Amino acid sequence: MAVETPLKGNIGDSIKRKEDDRFIRGKGNYLDDVVLPGMLHMAIHRSPFAHARIKSINTDAAQGVPGVVAVVTGALLAQHKLAWMPTLSGDTQAVLATDKVRFQGQEVACVIATDPYVAHDAAALIEVDYEVLPAVVDPKKALDPGAPLIRDEKEGQTSNHIYHWEAGDKAATDEAFRKADRIVTLESFYPRCHPSPLETCGIVADVNPATGHATLYMTSQAPHAHRTLFAIVAGLPEQNIRIISPDIGGGFGNKVPIYPGYVVATAASLLIGKPVKWVEDRSENLISTGFARDFHMKGEMAMRNDGRILGLRVKLLSDNGAFYADAQPTKFKAGLFHIVTGSYDIPAAHVEADGAYTNKAPGGVAYRCSFRVTEASYLIERLVENVAVEMKMDPADLRLKNFIKPEQFPYKSATGFEYDSGDYPRAMQLALDKIGYQELRKEQAEKRKKGELMGIGIASFTEVVGAGPGKHYDIAGLRMFDSAELRVHPTGKAILKLGVKSQGQGHETTFAQIVTEELGIPAADIEVQEGDTDNTPYGLGTYASRSTPVGGAATAMVSRKLRDKAKKIAAHLLEASEADIEFDHGKFFVRGSPSKSKTIQDQGSPDSGGRRLWGADQPDGGRGPDSWRPHRGLRDRVHGIDHLRRRGQLSRVQLHRLPVADLLGDAQVRNLRDGDALTASSDRRQGCR
Repeated sequence: MAVETPLKGNIGDSIKRKEDDRFIRGKGNYLDDVVLPGMLHMAIHRSPFAHARIKSINTDAAQGVPGVVAVVTGALLAQHKLAWMPTLSGDTQAVLATDKVRFQGQEVACVIATDPYVAHDAAALIEVDYEVLPAVVDPKKALDPGAPLIRDEKEGQTSNHIYHWEAGDKAATDEAFRKADRIVTLESFYPRCHPSPLETCGIVADVNPATGHATLYMTSQAPHAHRTLFAIVAGLPEQNIRIISPDIGGGFGNKVPIYPGYVVATAASLLIGKPVKWVEDRSENLISTGFARDFHMKGEMAMRNDGRILGLRVKLLSDNGAFYADAQPTKFKAGLFHIVTGSYDIPAAHVEADGAYTNKAPGGVAYRCSFRVTEASYLIERLVENVAVEMKMDPADLRLKNFIKPEQFPYKSATGFEYDSGDYPRAMQLALDKIGYQELRKEQAEKRKKGELMGIGIASFTEVVGAGPGKHYDIAGLRMFDSAELRVHPTGKAILKLGVKSQGQGHETTFAQIVTEELGIPAADIEVQEGDTDNTPYGLGTYASRSTPVGGAATAMVSRKLRDKAKKIAAHLLEASEADIEFDHGKFFVRGSPSKSKTIQDQGSPDSGGRRLWGADQPDGGRGPDSWRPHRGLRDRVHGIDHLRRRGQLSRVQLHRLPVADLLGDAQVRNLRDGDALTASSDRRQGCR
């Protein structure tokens, strides 16, 4: 009878998520679970208008409500030079409005009270006398001559234009279009959407007036970066700030920006001398926090009659809302949108991007992508599909004809991205074969003869993840890197500390599996810690698909450093030269004698002698991003060869099959649920799910 070996939790092993036991028992620790002695509560009074000048603010009724401790206005913050704060994109944003409101839902005043219901009731009693101004919510109209000037407080600002940015070679692209047999054009609008995480944003600010130390419990996707930004905004010494990001109920980029509520709660705690909690409600989250998309795009593709792409020209207008507060690398004004050439070998390309202020909420975020890559993929794939229709070519054949070929790698795109390797035609063909593409086309033709509608859609994208290398990427002046610290105790158990922060992705399991793969320590014996800036190494956090590519790389690197240390001890215990020691599947052994071996956990046993040599939980540190490589940062996916059937003009639409082929480099893969498995390794294996 075969005996099953228990899974240790290596990469690819489908083990139970380590963090789920506490969640399914209702023992998670979220921001609203934090209760401190003497804690006060804050509520925000928001503008009902998209654009209006503030003539006066009357807080008398609010201040008279029993239980109200303080009412904070922009004028009060201005006395402490806190009325405005810097944004992640180098602009400024009002903390509490002083001169006028610039979007519906903007923060105007705050009430601090002993009870959250008292705070909200009192906030509703604040009276603001507004002079309503014309509002503009279309970025095209915002750039018209004579449009209402939104940022009239900025010296030298005479229009609603924010930036102009270009990528690629304009002259080469213009020449490609002159040589084209055909030009296909697409104008598209990718409308604004909201990440809407299950848990809204909030903070519990606890500033000790005697010591000046601030402990801030925050719904933060990037605790270390937020600590630095708080030091800049609030003027507190960074070493006196501790940010604790507890369990987070979803982020999707929404919890990357610094919001006015965070700043006011911290200032109020400093001035009053008591902890202050602010947790926004769902409406507040939707109307005032970081959005995604809102891009007006025009794409033109220069084509030869044989279906070869000669050039790509793109013009983009971004609606940035009332303040330019996008979360993105500093040097790229429209995120990484210039990955718009995608998986295709396009000889010449040119991208022009402009941003405009409107009377909407600010803060474009990397929602389910890496800094505007989704918008870029949406445009290029729709454009390629339009080319196929206009040129009467099969959309799969058109893509296969224009994909970057394996022999072209390493490849530099016309907009400056470096791709190190890939086999895009192979990934596409795998998906085509899985769905039975040719048979589907025959079925489609037969159904159309009967008057039935059946569609077949194809899409492919190359995604930038990890946001590196660090020498080229920063946010608000902070170089984009991440770190890991690993301690192995004398008993062979381990603690891994990370600079990234989970919002429900399963970091405690994922990163433990990387250590298991590198060192052989069972995942159950590894504790993963993150989110506390006093207890974890500096890092830029979790967003833009960067945790595993960067934080995971740091974890692998620190594990290998510690393995080198353990190899010396194993050599002593096995009475052999270090040069003769090999490591495989978690075991050290003398070359040629695998039967006699030592694991890292063996080295800590009382009778091994290794505990004395190992020392007491000595830490090793690793830093991932400086070794960021393009194969960790580029992912190609044939996403959605799907076919849809619709019977009749107004009847239901049914999705029948959706194979997805991913082309990956070194991959951390874990089964999140049965039936959704994907495997890959350093030989760039293709998986189809």
